[in-house]
Amino acid sequence: MSKKTTGEETRTSIDNLNDSLTGLGAKVQKNMKVLSIIGIVIAAIVVGVIVYIFLVKKPAVKKQDNAIGQADREMLMTGNDSISTAMYLKVADGGQDAGNRAKLMAAIGLYKQGKYDEAIGCLKGYSVKDAIIGPASLSLLGDCYVNTDKLDDAIKAYKKAISESDSNPYYTPVFMVKLAHIYHEQKKYGEEADIYQEIMTKYPQFLNNTYLNIEKDYERAKQLAGK
Repeated sequence: MSKKTTGEETRTSIDNLNDSLTGLGAKVQKNMKVLSIIGIVIAAIVVGVIVYIFLVKKPAVKKQDNAIGQADREMLMTGNDSISTAMYLKVADGGQDAGNRAKLMAAIGLYKQGKYDEAIGCLKGYSVKDAIIGPASLSLLGDCYVNTDKLDDAIKAYKKAISESDSNPYYTPVFMVKLAHIYHEQKKYGEEADIYQEIMTKYPQFLNNTYLNIEKDYERAKQLAGK
């Protein structure tokens, strides 16, 4: 992943640089002296890019990968959330792909410790990429908002998780149930009933594989909504 991302970022930078140089070259093509100076500057830029990629960025990526690996081992082998979370937070500060994943892992650890505001900060900085992990991170963000009594923000997070989960039969209805619970707390029983009805219509398999009694919750919400 890191190599692919680095390649894409490098290619984009070179393409943008070439586009700029094409327009610039057309303007100064009659002035060889200026063109020569520009050529020297370009060479210096290219050397700088190469030095950055091979002497700065790639070693940084390797260092980050090693650091997050150590944090993973700490979490898996000792189960010490405090230590592993602190390690993840250090990696998160370093950027790169490893730093991005570290933000999510740190957020999970902080959530377990009840540090919801700090977890929110990590999740806001997390770049959603994966079709499953991305929506799950949004759901976790919603959970953090619930625990800090920011229900409107929780609704936004759950709705986004539902939207980006692409109707996954295992995950989407879970996010929908969470959203329905918020609507119930806000006494928005009509919206709650609509969510349950959609779950029953679109995700019948979920009804058979969960301990939740969605039909009962639907009837209760519908009655409270006066439907």
